[in-house]
Amino acid sequence: MTDPQLIDTARAKAEKWLHPAYDADTRAAVQQLLQEDDPAKLVEAFHADLEFGTGGLRGIMGVGTNRMNIYTVGAATQGFANYINRYFSDEPRAVCIGHDCRHNSRHFAETVADIFSANGIDVYLFESLRPTPEISFAIRELGCKGGVIITASHNPKEYNGYKAYWNDGSQLVPPHDHAVIGEVKQIGVTEILFDRDPARVHALGADFDRVYLKRVQQLSLSLDAIRDAGDLKIVFTPLHGTTYQLVPESLRLWGFTGVHVVPEQSVPDGDFPTVALANPEDPAAFKMATDLAREIDAELIMACDPDGDRIGISVKDDNGQWTLLNGNQAFLVYLEYIILRRKALGMLSGGEYTIKTIVTAELIRDVAEKNGILCHDVYTGFKWIADMIRRRDPEKYIGGGEESFGFMPGAFTRDKDGVASASLMAEIAAWCKSQNSSIYAFLKNIYLKYGFSSERTVSLSREGVSGAAEIHAMMEHFRCHVPRQINGSDIILKKDYLTRVSMKPPKGKPNPLYFDTTSNVLQFLLDDGSKISIRPSGTEPKIKFYYETRITMRTLKEFDKVQELADKRIEGMINGVETW
Repeated sequence: MTDPQLIDTARAKAEKWLHPAYDADTRAAVQQLLQEDDPAKLVEAFHADLEFGTGGLRGIMGVGTNRMNIYTVGAATQGFANYINRYFSDEPRAVCIGHDCRHNSRHFAETVADIFSANGIDVYLFESLRPTPEISFAIRELGCKGGVIITASHNPKEYNGYKAYWNDGSQLVPPHDHAVIGEVKQIGVTEILFDRDPARVHALGADFDRVYLKRVQQLSLSLDAIRDAGDLKIVFTPLHGTTYQLVPESLRLWGFTGVHVVPEQSVPDGDFPTVALANPEDPAAFKMATDLAREIDAELIMACDPDGDRIGISVKDDNGQWTLLNGNQAFLVYLEYIILRRKALGMLSGGEYTIKTIVTAELIRDVAEKNGILCHDVYTGFKWIADMIRRRDPEKYIGGGEESFGFMPGAFTRDKDGVASASLMAEIAAWCKSQNSSIYAFLKNIYLKYGFSSERTVSLSREGVSGAAEIHAMMEHFRCHVPRQINGSDIILKKDYLTRVSMKPPKGKPNPLYFDTTSNVLQFLLDDGSKISIRPSGTEPKIKFYYETRITMRTLKEFDKVQELADKRIEGMINGVETW
């Protein structure tokens, strides 16, 4: 049963949307919600205001303060515009705006352009859908003070979103995110300036694509290998999203001649008709690409999510079966390749660094540090990777990423970059082929060289108000009731990033975690080298559990046995957490 107080709050907020400042269709939809005998729907639409998480503003499309519509988008944009005008009051001000393939994305992007221009800010608006990393790049390249991307990334088709970016091309971090939210909360519907100033809106198109792709091309570290093996057969799918043109074009510019795009999925479509979920983390999303790969005997399959920041990579194993690399494995392949090639080319002079998130595999740190590369830990979300680059020398950055299928190989963007990552992974495949090897064999040799690591992520979805309350209760339970063991292994350290304290349970000495801000993440380190991380998702109604274990591997022949042992250990940890 829905809380009567929530119903009253939602009803009061909804009645404000009957004001003549809202358009007739919106008022009619709100009136219908008020008249329906379904208080849960009313509460879901109006009980809260959408706020920025790890990926910005994101929600189901529809009327209401807790939904994506021109008024929630409008309030966010008006507040953002007010902040930009105040913060950069003595400087010329421009923003860049892009969008993905989703329903209403173009409409929302045009609305954002209207509001910024009406507030005296110049707008660079892409003429049609473009991948997220290109907008991040454009903000930097064009000297903008910020930007907005309308996208819900890999969420279901009912969702849309609003990612706000700062002048370095990264998503907002403190203090700017909180300051913008503060501005947004003060915005009433009558304060939103919807009237476009046409003189301030400038279109970006194919000419700018070429600027971006030229910069991506500069990431290449093995032109000779591409010349030797550039004809390898690659299957790519954009999953109906924004990379349907730029990834194939980038691959051709790098010198690849055997690129095959899944035709049915190269048509942008916000309904994502050929997949249950347009997410390259989901093996099911690769079905059509894998069918095509088998038909043409391809050597590499890649997929991007709808806004083109994430990348999934599928490779052939020792038995010729297609296997999807997880995000940690892809990161390992990228990092080891970049280090090897930079060493060979004399491109490591000292002080180079990589960045990973706290829930990403610890083996990545070993690979970096054993090669004299610094490895920095940050919170989940690429805005924190960008924030670390902001604090360091960008010229020394050699790549960074997270377990959720995101990698950024260059600092010219400040968000994960599926276009650049796809191009670089194709080069890695060509380089491996030129060495009479494969990506799968390359990965196995990484494990042999540095130690085996296995990871698994388990997500529990909990929708709506009751779901949010359940996730909160679960986090508090795990925070306050810590067992002595998980899967027969002692918990030797608990890290709580909400309090920024680590300690040995149950009553060890607390030690500080040196992060500038807090995050609702718990981590538990076990004495067998395993790690369990727990966090609510910042972009979806989920709580996520990250399991990681380490095992020594002495020979390649032990790979299958070690993998089986690791799987059993992770299953044990999952069962232990489920009964916690």
